[in-house]
Amino acid sequence: MRKTKLVGTCGPASEDKAILRQLILSGVNVVRNNYSHGDHQEHIHRFHLVHELNKELGTYVGTLMDTKGPEIRTHNFKEGKAYIKQGSTVTVHMTEILGDEESLSITYGALFDDVEIGTTLLIDDGYLGLLVIEKNHEDRTLITVAKNSHMVKNRRGVNVPNTILNMPFLSEQDILDLKFAAQNDYDYIAASFTRRKEDVFAIRELLKQEGKDYIQIIAKIENQEGINNVDEIIDAADGIMVARGDLGVEVFAEDLPQMQKSIVHKCQQKGKLVIVATQMLESMQQNPRPTRAEVSDVANAVYDGTDATMLSGEMAQGKYPIESVEYMSKISEKAEKHVDHRKFMDRALFEGDNLLDAISFSAAQAAMHYNVKAMIAYGYKATDNLSKYRSIAPIVGVVDSYHKATSLSLYYGVFPVIGQEELERRLKSLGVVKGDTILVVRKYQIEFINY
Repeated sequence: MRKTKLVGTCGPASEDKAILRQLILSGVNVVRNNYSHGDHQEHIHRFHLVHELNKELGTYVGTLMDTKGPEIRTHNFKEGKAYIKQGSTVTVHMTEILGDEESLSITYGALFDDVEIGTTLLIDDGYLGLLVIEKNHEDRTLITVAKNSHMVKNRRGVNVPNTILNMPFLSEQDILDLKFAAQNDYDYIAASFTRRKEDVFAIRELLKQEGKDYIQIIAKIENQEGINNVDEIIDAADGIMVARGDLGVEVFAEDLPQMQKSIVHKCQQKGKLVIVATQMLESMQQNPRPTRAEVSDVANAVYDGTDATMLSGEMAQGKYPIESVEYMSKISEKAEKHVDHRKFMDRALFEGDNLLDAISFSAAQAAMHYNVKAMIAYGYKATDNLSKYRSIAPIVGVVDSYHKATSLSLYYGVFPVIGQEELERRLKSLGVVKGDTILVVRKYQIEFINY
């Protein structure tokens, strides 16, 4: 019985219904659709597959839409890729061309105005560094020198550390994508490259206009500006994703572990969702087993108390998507046997004047002291609130609609059900037998019962 949730990215390796079925049975709790790739037709096909399988399997797997956001990418290359040699001069164009070994173009034309001579452009997760040595104002190109050798493929990401970019947070395409996601009732929106609280407010206002302001917003922290404003972003959002791919390029790599730990702890204190993401089992895109370092990475995220861990390319395009999910699930479940639940509980800020907080805190404490086998929380809010105290006992959240059930799919330790019949089945699946102690939370009261 694993309490830490597992987010898996759907892609070419996982969009077949039979494979997605196996991925869900292997432990996927939330399916992520990455709108940086593909079109609406592809995404809605994957979205509908999740809901079809939920009905067939009796599961409540959630759906997460990940925005493209204010990202910069290279355009395409003549041969689909180009080998850039260390020391070579590379001209970076602001208007689209087909790239080669000596020139490439990027998707953000105003970068010419934002960067200064001496700035390093990091291409493809930082695997290629291009040092800006000259700005050609006549044709608005940047003259750069390659700091190392690297093979660059089409549409690779571009990062510009320590540079404030004047890009709008929501592009026209982002707005279309968000409206599409709202119309189709996604459970979560992951907001890429969130830099300040106003970015979250912009998405929330759009969702409100669509009549879907109940969709939860997960702000992705991916650059230094996001780190600088992380406290206000946590307050504004429903949750945070520690998106270590771009973040690890934008900040010093040696600072990343402490940043991750700090963000997870801040989210726990404020009762907000938190996901640790990117390269968790990266080697499993090619190999059937994770490295020892990857196993430790997943386990440490669980020890810190993250609500969820995430698979990206491992499940979307890797050779071993099912094995990746199985390993992530096994590692998380094993690590949970060694977590300090009291530390988690003490970390969550108890608001003494909030009655629901008082009930939830007391229930979590009671579960720890009285060998409670499971907890039953009636209602969405009671379940949500109880989860933040990271109870040692699993929480069965009883809600009255399918969407509320799937919207609880990210919450630590929560197993959503609809109605009494499902409740009985879920309790049995959690190993509850006659005579076990169960703790029931109903609105503003706690009750111990023998099953």
